[in-house]
Amino acid sequence: MTVTLADVAARARVSPATVSRVLNGNYPVAASTRERVLRAVDDLDYVLNGPASSLAAATSDLVGILVNDIADPFFGIMAGAAQTQIGGPGDGSGRAGGEKLAVICNTGGSPERELTYLTLLQRQRAAAVVLTGGAIEDPDHQAAMAAKLAKLADAGTRIVFCGRPPLPEGDALVAALAFDNRGGGRRLTEHLISLGHRRIGYVAGPPERTTTRHRLEGHREALRDAGLDAEGGDGAGAGGDGERLTVHGPYDRRSGYEATLDILRREPGITAVVAANDTVALGACAAVRDQGLRIPQDISVAGFDDLPFSVDAVPALTTVRLPLFEAGARAGRLAMGKENPPPGGIATIAAELMIRGSTAPPRVG
Repeated sequence: MTVTLADVAARARVSPATVSRVLNGNYPVAASTRERVLRAVDDLDYVLNGPASSLAAATSDLVGILVNDIADPFFGIMAGAAQTQIGGPGDGSGRAGGEKLAVICNTGGSPERELTYLTLLQRQRAAAVVLTGGAIEDPDHQAAMAAKLAKLADAGTRIVFCGRPPLPEGDALVAALAFDNRGGGRRLTEHLISLGHRRIGYVAGPPERTTTRHRLEGHREALRDAGLDAEGGDGAGAGGDGERLTVHGPYDRRSGYEATLDILRREPGITAVVAANDTVALGACAAVRDQGLRIPQDISVAGFDDLPFSVDAVPALTTVRLPLFEAGARAGRLAMGKENPPPGGIATIAAELMIRGSTAPPRVG
């Protein structure tokens, strides 16, 4: 049942004219009244009709792209690539053609902001929404996301996940393009083990993120298969080396630096550090050098994502390449209806191991 302006007015205990004034912002309204109206709008999930939209399923020329941090190249590359397909060039005349206006919504990793942006995009009757990066593994948030995305889809909005697995429940997606983070994490650690490394530290991302869990699961699988992560095995304490030598933190350089120092204090005998992403790996490299150690002669360091700067690090960073631009461009095409969704609506995008100078066999003696 469609919520009307009169419903909002009744919930807020004001007149319909007052609701209109608050939503249009064209007349001064007392702060307490404004707050009451906005709370009613949120409670009822009211969607303001656009001036040119009379049908419930009508959509605008707006496409929202949700990112955790646009300053992070991981998100910036995907968002920029999606925008090339969403707001691409028209006929060169300056007139609007089939392209849409792409709007970047920077959540800062906040689940509340993620839901808020989806609500705002719903009110604007967005033609499509592209959600990038790992999801938050909180059941309440996942349920709220599924409900919000279902409402968007019912109104005609296309929903595309890019670098993000589908929700446990919810079928509102056009497509989910999920990176093989687990497989990439496994192959990276297998590479280090093949070189002879047995004590490997791991600087993980935030524990509540799907990306963190999948990459760490791949790392732990490789350790277990090599007999390096069993409880009490290979000299490890309860929980194994994989757990004891893992430190969680944000996906930033400072986290990589501080976590690596922590791991070196816990286990001075480690010979390699795997970082949650390339930015974290730069911090890990700085921590290793500040301890008077050499890369890779004393400690090997590896990252994940193959961000543009990784090849220019000294030594160049061994990492796992994710095709961020290609995935973002594909998400943009799916959002615009330019490409058919993959079978079942879900595609797993392969990760490629990039072996460079920051990893080598451990020094003997």
